[in-house]
Amino acid sequence: MGAVEHRARANRSDGRQFAVNRRLRFDFAPSTQLQTDARMNSVTEQDIRDFWNSQPCGTNIVPPTDVHDDDSFLAYLETYDQFRYSREGHILSMLERFDLTGKHVLEVGLGQGADSERLIRKGARWTGLDLTAASVEIVGRRLRLKNLPFERLEQGSVVKLPFPDASFDFVYSFGVLHHVPDIMSAQAEIRRVLKPGGQVLVMMYARPSVNFQLSIRLLRRVGLIGAFGLARLGVKIANPVTARHVELAKAVGLRSYLQLPNFLNRNTDGPDNAFSRVYDPKSLAADFPSFRVVSTEQDFNHAPPIPADRLPRSLRKYGWHLWALLEPLPNRPAGR
Repeated sequence: MGAVEHRARANRSDGRQFAVNRRLRFDFAPSTQLQTDARMNSVTEQDIRDFWNSQPCGTNIVPPTDVHDDDSFLAYLETYDQFRYSREGHILSMLERFDLTGKHVLEVGLGQGADSERLIRKGARWTGLDLTAASVEIVGRRLRLKNLPFERLEQGSVVKLPFPDASFDFVYSFGVLHHVPDIMSAQAEIRRVLKPGGQVLVMMYARPSVNFQLSIRLLRRVGLIGAFGLARLGVKIANPVTARHVELAKAVGLRSYLQLPNFLNRNTDGPDNAFSRVYDPKSLAADFPSFRVVSTEQDFNHAPPIPADRLPRSLRKYGWHLWALLEPLPNRPAGR
């Protein structure tokens, strides 16, 4: 989600300069305001919290209108859920594979609470945790108005979970952990609160995907180069998201802005997103050393600016969503 479509084109690359046309050239010298690696290392949990508090996950797709009264709020949730699962029906299909009746389930990262509701309706003894007050408020209101039972709903950090050891049979996290810079601490905490024999189901953005390998690494970069050049010529960029990319690129230097991982950060969930990673099975195993990767699979044709409905279903194996089922490795004895 949060993908950006860029339609402008650039004509050619020429060493330290890009020529948008024969009359316009601009320097690509990196700005001292942003060195990509330094920025990545300096991203804090507060940066992550501030971004997601400003736009709780999903509101960029189905913006809430007047939801002050309960009926309007419930109508919004219905619209949101229908839209979400009409596009991402594989979420429901995946959850149906697990019998969670009576099991203690922790969900890390809650968004609008659509999956939270499904987990509870499947019989889970559900506990939810989110980094942001905004999401906790939305999900709490959803569950209260629908009279859905749950164990706990907490605002907190996955790198310091507020739960005792061995509390949960199952941990679920959809599209959240790839936004956690300190993933080693996060996976260790998940391992700590998981019961022996428990399971973890996560969705991470996929490195071997059409969206990352073609759209983000190539098409959107080319599009931004074109939009940047047009803006330098005085052309107003109509698309507000593209205009924001151009604004940020002007502030830090286009060369720096186009560098991965900075460009990845800003092309998964909007141009102001603070941090994102992409994964494949090998990097999953590396970043989750407390677990065994039991299985992985990909789904969800999503690769703007390529229209999703023009992608053949066979490409879902290169989809943007990488599901992984993890099981904890035995704890190592002290001193080994």
